Amino acid sequence: MLPVLSVIVPFYNVEKYIGPCLDSIAAQTLGDLEVICVDDGSGDGGPAVVAARQAEDPRISLVSQDNKGVGHARNVGVRQARGRYLAFVDGDDTVPPDAFKRLVSSLESTGSDLACGNVMRLYRNLLIPSWAHREAFAKPIKRTHITRHPLLIRDRMLWNKVYRRSFWEYLGLSFPERMYEDQPVAMAAHVGATSVDVLARIVYHWRQRDEPGSSITQRRLEPGNLRDRLLSVLATADLLSRAAPALRRDFDRDTLDIDMGVAVEAVAAMTAAGAAPGGDLLDLIVRYLDGVSREAWQSIPFAHRLQVHLLHQRRLDELADVHEQAGAGQLQPRVGSAGFLRKRWYGRHPSMPERLSEVSGELGLAARLVSLDWRDGVLSGVGRVAVGRFDVGGLRRVRVRVWMEERRTGESVLLSEQDTAPTWENVEQEDGSRLPEHAFPFRFAFDPAALSAAQLGRRGHWDLCLQLRSQGLRLDGRVAGPRWLPPLMPAPRRRSGVWLVPVRTAKGAWGVRLRKAQATIGECRVDGGDLVFSGEIADVGDGDPVLRLRRRSDGEEMYFPVALSGQDFHARVPLADIDESVGHESWWEVVIDQGRPIRPLVRTKARPVATVADRRFLIDRGEDGCLLLAER
Repeated sequence: MLPVLSVIVPFYNVEKYIGPCLDSIAAQTLGDLEVICVDDGSGDGGPAVVAARQAEDPRISLVSQDNKGVGHARNVGVRQARGRYLAFVDGDDTVPPDAFKRLVSSLESTGSDLACGNVMRLYRNLLIPSWAHREAFAKPIKRTHITRHPLLIRDRMLWNKVYRRSFWEYLGLSFPERMYEDQPVAMAAHVGATSVDVLARIVYHWRQRDEPGSSITQRRLEPGNLRDRLLSVLATADLLSRAAPALRRDFDRDTLDIDMGVAVEAVAAMTAAGAAPGGDLLDLIVRYLDGVSREAWQSIPFAHRLQVHLLHQRRLDELADVHEQAGAGQLQPRVGSAGFLRKRWYGRHPSMPERLSEVSGELGLAARLVSLDWRDGVLSGVGRVAVGRFDVGGLRRVRVRVWMEERRTGESVLLSEQDTAPTWENVEQEDGSRLPEHAFPFRFAFDPAALSAAQLGRRGHWDLCLQLRSQGLRLDGRVAGPRWLPPLMPAPRRRSGVWLVPVRTAKGAWGVRLRKAQATIGECRVDGGDLVFSGEIADVGDGDPVLRLRRRSDGEEMYFPVALSGQDFHARVPLADIDESVGHESWWEVVIDQGRPIRPLVRTKARPVATVADRRFLIDRGEDGCLLLAER
């Protein structure tokens, strides 16, 4: 009897990962499947791992070949497949237990040609959302098509899908025998399908490997790697131009951003090293860029657009210089305007033609604080506001307005309004470097006495907002900045029984939270690798309290003891015991659990940063004034 699903697993030197990969497939709730493993000439113990799994599970078969590339290996697997449906899994990835059952069941119920689902990145043992799939798979859609759901233009991977075998054969799909072989096939399937099922559920865990040089992506700057990437880009662009021209703009927007970003980086590095790329590589780049519309060019930021333009013109020495300037934060073209009734804004650079210079949609505020503290009961701040990474000396008669705005009601309290002129300053970055910034300084003062009794009683959240106005330009935004950089958040102050708590959102936007407090933290420090804090609980209630840490990204919880003496409490958290960071940054909310959650207000100004066992932690105050533990 033929299996319902054939799963093709090409692998090459992934001994460390192929076992967990096959275990995840063997554990599928859809049991009627075959697993065709194609060894692409591995030089490690991976084939032996597969052979051991094969001895335990008759659904697994092993095919060996000389090293001919993953495209050839997949084609071999397809020829061996017997199932009504096809799926592909890379040998270093894993699949959630119900993934194939969900995908196949969807196809059985709708009759669509392929079903695709959401993806998580797998880093070590941690899962984080895949940015490429987040928007396209935000909600389920049955019997759609890429022309009706154009966000699927980012769904260029092969493996988060199940394909109807008859559909695959009808289109005559096969893999080119090079790297980046999956994109043209995945896009041809999307375009050629009569209908597609989109599942919001996670169906694939895409591993992010941390061994140097272990993946195609990590070798992206190599000339051969770049050549194969460009061939796939051109194949996909040609397909869309013929069969779905309305999608070219979306495809080009992402390709200019991602693939041409890699091309710029690679060619600039080759040129700077005195090893200019061959003409055939440049021919591929120019061939693609010749077909890009002006609208698509305008979709990428000015600095990147300038570099891609120089690449398109084969002006490689200029490209290398501009790329170095951009990397050092020194590429800040002067911004100017044109027009009367409808002003348009342009970045000025001698290498950029006028037709590609418009930056009207790119101008936005980057407002940060330099200092913030209480002075005689008034919250006083100094900041700087930039307009993107541009030289703003051409802006005339600039006026900056600062106010507090209550999030729920929209009521506002004006803090300052001032004329200002830009100054240059070297600004500290999160990595410790300093980059030049051309920005407008501003000041403000927030007197809590300006709040009415009703506003205090609502205990709302007030955002710190800013507006910049010049001739023909008006930009509004929030005052924000990296959380890991100064200034420190001032300690809370109390007025009419309500705490006024300076706070920042997870993205670093400043504000003031008005709140009551069932518990307060009066001391918070790092002691020998432990986070130690103590304070007071207004109502101790019954039973012993427990300290609960909850990770914002996925709801994971950890528990630690709390020592209670009367209304005083004391807690100690060994930072080395905290679960590893998920992705670039993890945030843990700290709650005292006594049958009811108590979110203690942090009354201290101190914001310790600690390094424990090569892990960097920040002890901070959350958006409601509670204790927040961050790792990055």
